[in-house]
Amino acid sequence: MAQSVPAPSAQPVPEITPISLKAIAPWAVFFGILMLVLLYFVGAEQGATALVSGEDVHEWVHDGRHLLGFPCH
Repeated sequence: MAQSVPAPSAQPVPEITPISLKAIAPWAVFFGILMLVLLYFVGAEQGATALVSGEDVHEWVHDGRHLLGFPCH
């Protein structure tokens, strides 16, 4: 019982083009600023530098504070 194996066909290898730093930089800056704003609201809002009055922001990010190790009470 002989089985024949088909010969592998030569497929062209797709060329990987690198992404330039000029293309990545605006997105990196955008996400960096977004992460800093998020870190501020989770870690420092409702303190001495509060931008929003009341307890609303604190209640929305309360569990995130504990998850990231920020003391809040």
